[in-house]
Order: sequence, then structure tokens, then C-alpha cells
Amino acid sequence: MRTIGVVTVSRSDYSIYLPVLQQIQEDPELRLQLIVAGMHLSPEFGLTVREIEEDGFKIDERIEMLLSSDTPEGIAKSMGLGTIGFAQAYARLHPDILLVLGDRFEMHAATVAALPFKIPVAHIAGGESTEGLIDESIRHSITKMSHLHFSSTEFYARRIIQMGEEPWRVTVSGAPSLDNLRKLQFLSLQQMEAQYGLDLSKPTLIITYHPVTLEYEHTEYHINELLAALQMVDFHLVFTYPNADTQSRRIIGIIHRFVEQHERAKVVINLGTKAYFTLMSHAVAMIGNSSSGIIEAASFKLPVVNIGNRQRGRICGKNVIHVGYSRSEILEGIVKATSSEFRASLVDLVNPYGDGHAAERIVGRLREIAIDDRLLLKRFYDIGGDT
Repeated sequence: MRTIGVVTVSRSDYSIYLPVLQQIQEDPELRLQLIVAGMHLSPEFGLTVREIEEDGFKIDERIEMLLSSDTPEGIAKSMGLGTIGFAQAYARLHPDILLVLGDRFEMHAATVAALPFKIPVAHIAGGESTEGLIDESIRHSITKMSHLHFSSTEFYARRIIQMGEEPWRVTVSGAPSLDNLRKLQFLSLQQMEAQYGLDLSKPTLIITYHPVTLEYEHTEYHINELLAALQMVDFHLVFTYPNADTQSRRIIGIIHRFVEQHERAKVVINLGTKAYFTLMSHAVAMIGNSSSGIIEAASFKLPVVNIGNRQRGRICGKNVIHVGYSRSEILEGIVKATSSEFRASLVDLVNPYGDGHAAERIVGRLREIAIDDRLLLKRFYDIGGDT
């Protein structure tokens, strides 16, 4: 039986992984080893490891790595602690293949630690671009350390090959998070009210704003301009927490003060997959700079106001309106996004990130690939050169 080690470090990657985890668990030829780290283990970010346990998954290893600091030094030290923790975990677990996702600094630590063990790494969501973040460099670095690649679009697959990865290593799987939408049972409005205190019968905006890590010096200006724009619109507001990045705690503190002063605003640390997608299905629009506004929102035909540079470079559906950081630009984007004309223009929108069958492509490849020298010994693929 082949053992697939899967690293999850945050609520966002866990919701993307979920269909893949379920399919690995159901496959009689595979055994799931789940390695949980980062924000999942932090009470400050909702202790989301409990959601994983409630979903019935056995956790094989917990990696404590996050310092209670969001300074550049604190993030760098957390990366070092993560590398040590993952190395100790691999020495005990010995997975046959390691599956990682995305571009978080915690994922980078997990991938670096796997190299000396000669564990083949499979990477989901390579080839994408987020030009305003250190994640841009982290993602491409993980790509070069990985042996298999699962891209969400053909365009991103070509980018991976352009980086010197051999084409046979690359599978266009689509985004696994879209698989959730085929199977998930949404919560009722009554359940959302009872469990989270959210009245979705009233027009509601979802707001998720993460630090722009290559512009972290301007974080306070960014979030204050967003809040100034939100004060000028007449909607109920639901804020979700940012990721644990540089200056994230500054954002959290400012949001909590805003919510205390505005009765129509609420903040939730973690909604979980069902409740988050339920919220997206009822919201008027999404505001901020979350990848969920780029990837999943199109499936709901949900208008998105994408602020600033965090997601710059990503393929977007026509539901996404790009704006700058000033309150006037954000307000103009919200007015457009919530107009009946703009919503009507999205009737025929097709999500560019896949068809909702990514998990079966990913798990099939993980099951069938031969673990041999051809997989482990990487050759640089020159486009147009002698292969």
C-alpha cells in the first residue's frame, strides 16, 4: 500500500485539499498520512485543527512552528522552526510521496525538509502568480523542488514547463476546491444565524483582506482605506480573518475595533468550508484580496472587488473588478460590483479554474506514478532544445 503524506497549514489550504483527502482515504491502494502545522494549531487563528478532527481525519503529526509574532524576523524564524519540525516528522513517518499545496511559507519549510529524505514531492497550484507577495517566490521555489505538478489551468501548466520542468511531470487537474461545490451540502440561513450569528437575509458583503507582504509597511493605510469605503455603503459586512503573515495582527486589531463600532458588521475567525461557501452563495459581493475571490467566486457568479497587488498576475473571470488601494477606487468598485447590471452580465460566466473533478485526476496520478529514479532524478527541460 502506498502512503501519501499531506501537509496542511491553514484553513484555506484545508478546504482546497478536502476532496483530495477524502479520495485518498477511500482508495484501497493508498494510505493517508496527515501532517498538520501552522495556523491550524494556533488558538489566535481559531484552532482549526478541530475542524479536521471533526471531519473524521486521523492526524499523524502536528508541527508547532508559528511564533506569536508577525514581524519579518518572526516569520523567518517560524520558517526555520518548521523545517526542523517537518524533518523530525519525516524521520518518523517515511511517506512514499509528499503532497503540498500553494505558496505559504509553512509549505516551503515542509518541502525543504523533504529534500534530504529523497521523498518525491507533488505540488498542487504551481505556475500561478501573486506579484505582490513573497509567496510568488515561495511558490516557484516549491515547483523547482517538486517532482509532480498539478496545475489548475493549461496556462499555468505551460509556465511550469517554462521553468524547466519536464512535461510528463505536469498534470492539468483543475482547482480541487471546485470539487467541493459538486458535493457540499450548504447550511440553511437558520443554521448560519444560530451557529455564527450571521443574518444572510439582509444584503451582505464578504470582506477578507490579507497583508500584502511585499508592501507590509503600508498595511495600516491599506486596511483603513478599505474600512473608510465600507462606511459609505449600506450593506451588512462579514469580515473573515487574514492569514498569519507579516502585519496580520495589525489588520485583526483594526477590524475588531471597526466591528465594535458598527452594529451591521461582524467578524469571524473561521467559518469552515460549509459555512464559508454558504456565505459566498448568499453574498452580494466579495471585497478584499483573497484567492477565493479569484478561484471559487466565479462558480457562484459572485462579483468580486479585488484590491491592490496581492493577486496581481492570476487568471480571473469577468466577475473580478480590479481596483487600487484608495477609498475612492474601492468604493467605485463596490458600487459597480453590486449593481444589477454587473450581476446580470455574469449569467453565462464559466469558471476558468476547472470542472470540479480535480481530486480524481490528482489521486489517480499519485496512485499510478512509478516511484523510481526517473521520478526522483530531475532533468532541466529546455523548451525547444534536445530532450
